[in-house]
Amino acid sequence: MKLYLSRPLPDRVVAAASEGFDLTVRQATTPMTKAEMHEALAEADVIMPTLGDMFSAPVFAAAAKPRARLLANFGVGYNHIDVEAARAAGLEVTNTPGAVTDATADIALTLMLMTARRAGEGERLVRAGLWEGWHPTQLLGLHMTGKVLGVIGMGRIGQAIAKRAHFGFGMQVLYHTRTPRPLPDLPDARALPRLIDVMAAADIVVLAIPATPTTHHMIDADALAAMRPQAHLVNISRGDVIDEAALIDALRARRIAGAGLDVYEHEPQVPEALRAMENVVLLPHLGTAALEVREAMGLMVLENARAFRDGRALPNVV
Repeated sequence: MKLYLSRPLPDRVVAAASEGFDLTVRQATTPMTKAEMHEALAEADVIMPTLGDMFSAPVFAAAAKPRARLLANFGVGYNHIDVEAARAAGLEVTNTPGAVTDATADIALTLMLMTARRAGEGERLVRAGLWEGWHPTQLLGLHMTGKVLGVIGMGRIGQAIAKRAHFGFGMQVLYHTRTPRPLPDLPDARALPRLIDVMAAADIVVLAIPATPTTHHMIDADALAAMRPQAHLVNISRGDVIDEAALIDALRARRIAGAGLDVYEHEPQVPEALRAMENVVLLPHLGTAALEVREAMGLMVLENARAFRDGRALPNVV
């Protein structure tokens, strides 16, 4: 069975893949072109797409009768795949949930601390050789301990963030979710029925929601206007859940204190306005960037591929 990997993966994953499949590894690290997607659909049985590989309805329509029958996505987010169009073309779609939870939650805490304590701004000051020494009113930020955390989306990652913030920093947790569920590990967390209420009450808001048509620009000008002037916004989900232009306006006007971003609306393009601001922390989509995590994601892709090859139920159908 032919397996096509759209990006180079850690050596351990490639070695495991080569044992059970006729393997092709695309060596480019950029998103697949339409021509490459058409070729992969025609020649492979299983394709591993990932972020930026835009398997849209027109791509499937142009593929006529694809040989491929599975898109085993590398990552938990799959907004780059039109799942309905894939299934109409005869392909199933899987992802890699669970493997990314803790690493993504860790990056959320990193961004929370960096934006609240102005760490990026401070590092730039030191690197530029402009630091003149400690004094009592230099770079005063937000003391995170004991503050209110608002989590938008309370799935695996949202819960992992909330537990770190509550038990590590004594933060009160408020949240808004479209899928209510029991939270036995967070008995003091309080759900609010309206997004706007969480935005208004929190000192730090973290977005942990999937990118879907209903969450596109969910954080718009009205949601941002509800935030406190001392509040910070952190996004570790997908860039287009925020109206980036509205965020830039809110930051420029100092209607919110700062933002920490690991994802962007038109990634990898980051607006110059964001890059120029001191009250923004910008990371290059580091959410799962740890070797053991990327290995675990790759091995989960292979589990889905092996199940398909062997005629077993797919472990992680989206």
